[in-house]
Amino acid sequence: MDRVSAFDEPLKKLLGGATAKVMAEHLDLHTVGDLLHHYPRRYEERGRLTALTELPLDEHVTVVAQVADARIMMFNNGRGKRLEVTLTDGSGRLQLVFFGHGVHKPHKELLPGRRAMFAGKVSVFNRKMQLAHPTYQLLDTKDTDDPAEVTEAVDAFAGQLLPIYPACKQLDSWRIAKAVDTVLPSAQDAVDPLPEALREGRGFVPLPEALLRIHRPQTKADIAAARDRLRWDEAFVLQVALARRRYADTQLPAVARRSVPGGLLDAFDAKLPFTLTEGQQKVTGEIFGDLATEHPMHRLLQGEVGSGKTMVALRAMLTVVDAGGQAAMLAPTEVLAQQHHRSITEMMGELAEGGMLGGSDLGTKVVLLTGSMGTAARRQALLDLVTGEAGIVIGTHALIEDKVQFHDLGLVVVDEQHRFGVEQRDALRSKGKQPPHLLVMTATPIPRTVAMTVFGDLETSVLDQLPAGRSPIASHVVPAKDKPHFLSRAWERVREEVENGHQAYVVCPRIGDDAEEAGKKGKGKKKAAPEDDAEKRPPLAVLDIADQLAKGPLSGLRVEVLHGRMQPDDKDDVMRRFAAGEADVLVATTVIEVGVNVPNATAMVIMDADRFGVSQLHQLRGRVGRGSAPGLCLLVSEAHEASPARARLSAVAATLDGFELSRIDLEQRREGDVLGQAQSGVRSSLRVLSVIDDEEVIAAAREEAVRVVADDPGLERLPELRTALDALLDKDREEYLDKG
Repeated sequence: MDRVSAFDEPLKKLLGGATAKVMAEHLDLHTVGDLLHHYPRRYEERGRLTALTELPLDEHVTVVAQVADARIMMFNNGRGKRLEVTLTDGSGRLQLVFFGHGVHKPHKELLPGRRAMFAGKVSVFNRKMQLAHPTYQLLDTKDTDDPAEVTEAVDAFAGQLLPIYPACKQLDSWRIAKAVDTVLPSAQDAVDPLPEALREGRGFVPLPEALLRIHRPQTKADIAAARDRLRWDEAFVLQVALARRRYADTQLPAVARRSVPGGLLDAFDAKLPFTLTEGQQKVTGEIFGDLATEHPMHRLLQGEVGSGKTMVALRAMLTVVDAGGQAAMLAPTEVLAQQHHRSITEMMGELAEGGMLGGSDLGTKVVLLTGSMGTAARRQALLDLVTGEAGIVIGTHALIEDKVQFHDLGLVVVDEQHRFGVEQRDALRSKGKQPPHLLVMTATPIPRTVAMTVFGDLETSVLDQLPAGRSPIASHVVPAKDKPHFLSRAWERVREEVENGHQAYVVCPRIGDDAEEAGKKGKGKKKAAPEDDAEKRPPLAVLDIADQLAKGPLSGLRVEVLHGRMQPDDKDDVMRRFAAGEADVLVATTVIEVGVNVPNATAMVIMDADRFGVSQLHQLRGRVGRGSAPGLCLLVSEAHEASPARARLSAVAATLDGFELSRIDLEQRREGDVLGQAQSGVRSSLRVLSVIDDEEVIAAAREEAVRVVADDPGLERLPELRTALDALLDKDREEYLDKG
């Protein structure tokens, strides 16, 4: 058998059809290699040898004792069967109990007078110490005569580390362990992906040895050595895939878009009433450097809410227009696209009216393109793009449609990239004559390790400095159920903000009306986790809360509503009036989560805050405190004080550091499959590596990967690494990276 095919051997050849079928359907394990990479999630120790008179409750122990008696007991009108075994070691007595199908084997083997080693967790039943379903190993008659041999056997039995595998209802851990024993000899055929110099330089055990140690460790040191090696493999092979992707990008042709002195950008900068922050200047330098090269920029710009990402993106777009190209900004919602269009045209003034009466000679047209636009406006926007009249277009997924053609697309800016599929980004990028430059923006802070893995094919820029004039935001949890007067006080605070000339948001998880309820009922009810009583009622709704507030605690104030089912013109009208100060309180869904900029809004009340994720709460909170007055964010919840939901809210209230919150968010959700989209259901490619905890490993692996790929881009001299890469990058993931 050659080295590669041993791992490709189908499990059904070795394990039999029934077991292999369960493994394939429920654990996504198909080959010998799959099973060998299905690592134990933990190890059980049987516990130290203990005398029957000294058994500690709730601890794992090993005892050596003789069977005094064993009897089968029937219960539940004869339908249930229980085996009770009494042990003695001369100093005390202990009861063992086995249930159901588990009684047959011990009933045959644990006969009075037999001596054995037993291991399990000590519990109490009917005031008697017992071990339920213990593991055991019979001692031969000759062993019992030789105390030294008994001691040796006990040490080996008690000290053995028992692997506990990720299992399923149809196949429990011990049966998986048995299957692993069958395929374990094939570990010797493992293809080692690490270059030998790298492996020896870092002191890692060879891969076959690591696989043997992870599945059948003799000591805890074996487990540590195996995990170190396998963790590194996962990080390194992944980083090589990403480094090759970045290298391939540098080989693609693109039009260099260099800034032109005395052009549109200089005219725009001259109009700015403020100076850019140091962070904005640094990031702009990185982006301009990328735009000036003859291969496509692939850059991720992440920054805290309100750190000035839009300003950085706009200046990049103006540079591209100066260089004769066009720029497209892709926004996830119509509200956000309209908001971007409005704020960009306001910032640019006459520079956004190129070719129009009163427009600047240096200017260009800035057009909006969304799915709900009228036919005439849409036709004009499409014409402006294909002729090149419009240097900048801001739109939703409507930009991706086939009929949208560009004169010379030079830059694609994707806002809030996590709202878009890779396919959508790819479709927009394909509209350039040559691959356009790509700038991906997110206001959801991403821990460095995630940026190096999930977005590892992108260079990363971080804006972590807020522009001058941004104010602090105080955040508090309002326990509406335990302390209803706190909620009353929250509405008083909203009134106080309005009386001081400011405005407020109230956010609800649901829109609410009969149509929505009917739609939900039609989908079939999914049982909610009974984490707290609030889960038993539907989430609070915009239409209901707005009505209650207008008639109750906020009567007399100008209360407006905003949600995703409103007509686009109506949404735009509400946002315009709120921005102009013609409404006091905006009751909305999460349509205001990103991009909405009303500096006069100082307070936000988030109803049923426990229904939102950590990052989403942080995004929402970023809508206030955008002016000179301090912001206030109140997180209203009926969740129990001791619940995980309340702990999550307390974490949000305790810090404004988005990177810290993103780490908390990630720890709660875990990382999913870092190479595929989490919702695709692809089994995670990471089994030992944690993108949360293993920052040093990932950073070191990235450095090594860059070095290896620079030296040998095609991995011609490293066939084993290429084989490992092919195994990691199945067709779906390869496409994901290609499009990413």
